[in-house]
Amino acid sequence: MSNIDWMMIALYFVLMIGIGVYSAVRVKNSEDFAVAGNKIIWPVLFATLSASFLGGGSSLGRAGQTFNDGYVFLFAASGFAIQTFLSGWLIAPRLKRYPGAQTLGDIMEAHYGGSARLISAIFSLIFCVGILGAQALAIGTIFQAILGISITTGILLGMVIVMLYSVAGGMWAVIQTDVVQFLLLGVFLPVTLILGLQQIGGPAELAAALPDGHFSVMGSYEITTFVTIFIAFMLGEALVQPYAQRAFCAPNPKHAQKGYMLSGLFGMMFFTVTATLGLVAVVMFPDIAPDQALPTLVKNILPVGITGLVLAALLAVVMSTADSYLNSTAVVFVRDIYSQHINREATSKQHLKIERWVSLLVGVAATLFALTATSIVDALLMSYALWAPTMIIPLVGAVLFDVMSKRAALSAILLGGATTALWNWGPFPLQELTGLTPLLAGVFMNLTVFVLLAITDKQSTSIHTVLEGKS
Repeated sequence: MSNIDWMMIALYFVLMIGIGVYSAVRVKNSEDFAVAGNKIIWPVLFATLSASFLGGGSSLGRAGQTFNDGYVFLFAASGFAIQTFLSGWLIAPRLKRYPGAQTLGDIMEAHYGGSARLISAIFSLIFCVGILGAQALAIGTIFQAILGISITTGILLGMVIVMLYSVAGGMWAVIQTDVVQFLLLGVFLPVTLILGLQQIGGPAELAAALPDGHFSVMGSYEITTFVTIFIAFMLGEALVQPYAQRAFCAPNPKHAQKGYMLSGLFGMMFFTVTATLGLVAVVMFPDIAPDQALPTLVKNILPVGITGLVLAALLAVVMSTADSYLNSTAVVFVRDIYSQHINREATSKQHLKIERWVSLLVGVAATLFALTATSIVDALLMSYALWAPTMIIPLVGAVLFDVMSKRAALSAILLGGATTALWNWGPFPLQELTGLTPLLAGVFMNLTVFVLLAITDKQSTSIHTVLEGKS
């Protein structure tokens, strides 16, 4: 790369750290750190939410998996964008009816009690560390492509930068860096695709040069594989803390709804861009490792100056997800565990101090997880298998249907998680015998138990009574 490219990358890092330092001045208390003072209007919410989920899995991971499997992975993984749009339409505005809510634990406690809050906090923390690990692995992959260093060194270098600005500035820093990152990725990755298609000769030449099945809807997937991936991406990150936290940051339900729905629509467009870049890499660089598809294209087909900007954009999309999950783990620990079970008398300034320390420790834990993961998409799917079979159904039941049954929620979480574990590590080959993957089996058990117990339980209290008592 040229000196100009290096200068662009260096300027990007300086900008990210500068935003963290500037934001640290604005963070006066725990509420500023957690939900940015509830002042995030819908255009900013759209940008920050999009930047948050368009991370390593959505860029490097999708390009790499499409490199391997073809367009079928784009269609199978489209469940994420569909889920984001539906969550915006139906759920995001309803999250604003919980006064002062900052975490999913606030909602779980309002409907199912304190034990449900603690369980949701534990699952949220484990899930966030797993997703953070996937992003750390993506950061290392990009640094390897840019600097020629080992992935391990790249992971360590990138995560140090993310922790610097996230720990200092909290949600203010996360949102401001997300907007910058969103603008970078929204412009420069489509530019990369246009230039790549030009070098190949156009879309028709791309389709003709691809391996058999790479341009088809089902490719080499069987229907069960397709459905499993679709459901995993539809439910795997649904209503997780970093995305719900964006809705909590909005000033009112309308802003939460608009920002969320637009982000879902944008996601489908962006996923198509990154998947097609994976196909371009198949034609131009067929012998590279799949996760190297996107950075290899950027390094080899773009002109001087633009290369540095696009590599900065790749780092941006990964860091935007990493910083969101880093912030969320700290907020969940302090609000749902520390202030509930360790120190109920802690002040807002004490909470802020603990949140910063937790951000640092979680960043280290995620870095260690990244060093053991085999691929970006594998790391994502490992985390999805924890969240979807346990938390999604009780959360949707609470927010959409005002379910108040503690027995239904706790039983569904316990049995959904146990079923997933049995399918994964039990003594019998249950996936082969039933055709159900561990995630699908767990979700099915979770849904069945929750619905049956919620219907049979007599609920003497409504959520409206609980919320009125808190307001």
